[in-house]
Amino acid sequence: MAGGPPGGPCSELLDYKTAKFALTRNRRVGLLQRLLQLGVLGYLLGWVLLLRKGYQDTDRAPRAAVVTKLKGTAVAEAGGADRRLWDAADFARPPQGENVLFLVTNFIATAEQTQGACPESPSILDAMCTEDADCPMGNPVVHGNGIKTGKCVKFNTSHSTCEIYGWCPVENNTLPRKPLLAEAANFTLFIKNTVHFTKFNFSKCNTLQTNDSTYFKSCTYDPHFNPSCPVFRVRDMVEAAGETFEDLALLGGSIGVRIDWDCNLDHPAAQCQPQYSFSLQDRRYNFRTASYYRDPRQGLYRNLLKLYGIRFDISVHGQAGKFSIVPAAVSFGTGIAFFGAATVVCDLVLLYLDAKADFYWKEKFEEAKPPKGKSEAAA
Repeated sequence: MAGGPPGGPCSELLDYKTAKFALTRNRRVGLLQRLLQLGVLGYLLGWVLLLRKGYQDTDRAPRAAVVTKLKGTAVAEAGGADRRLWDAADFARPPQGENVLFLVTNFIATAEQTQGACPESPSILDAMCTEDADCPMGNPVVHGNGIKTGKCVKFNTSHSTCEIYGWCPVENNTLPRKPLLAEAANFTLFIKNTVHFTKFNFSKCNTLQTNDSTYFKSCTYDPHFNPSCPVFRVRDMVEAAGETFEDLALLGGSIGVRIDWDCNLDHPAAQCQPQYSFSLQDRRYNFRTASYYRDPRQGLYRNLLKLYGIRFDISVHGQAGKFSIVPAAVSFGTGIAFFGAATVVCDLVLLYLDAKADFYWKEKFEEAKPPKGKSEAAA
């Protein structure tokens, strides 16, 4: 009577499988294996070790501190008044800049404003009127300068506007054709930046360590000839962002200043140097400011300035790396695993895609049975 294999169907659970090595004279599969191994080796040496520095522990979140100082002087008239000198206290906002600094390049001045009643500007759409009924008392002028008094009055020979209670005369809106502080193109911005990588307890400053007390007063940053000088000329920064100073200075704009640190701490600390890049973020930027004073009769007055200029937004990014046994072991272990994967791919090609797959299958997999005993042979 025919029967199943000794031990029943569950006996396969107790089978032991071991690897059998067979030398296969197949040039195509052999070439594929060598190409895969070369690819894995190139990936391990070129990408993991050289480019990504997989043998290093990294710190990608440095603590950064930024201090800025702007220097320069210019002369311009303010609202028909006498010529006025502008220095760092006037054209820099805030006076002690940090990550953000605003440089005044143009302005519209409205001098000697006082609170009272006067015609609203005809440039305000909601201010136009033909009769008093168009100016309901107590309503604010939309996008205007004050509260309507209920009267429609002559602004000039061609326009009638609502009378308002506000700061009079209303704000001047005549923009100069050229920036009034064009000299700002040659102003200099000193950027002092310090980074600290806490994981490695390593700190570095972008200022050159020198005993020459006049160095920072005479140097100007140049990416090729003077990359260690943290003093930047405004025109150079604007042009590096792809814009011309004259165009940006008229209506203002925003420039992004990016400082990148990429420090390999396996090398001397002197090789850890920042890289600067500049980008245009916006082509319009302005805000208003006023200075208040009283006349001899104690009447309150103010001088209003609408300031146009360049806003500098400074951001700091960086990473530091240093040799560590753990990431190095992980990187090498990953490479060894990829070498094993190359063998698996070649086996799949040989056993399933090759024209002689059946032959290679029989040669690779063999069932080994122990010899029969004497009693079994006699039977």
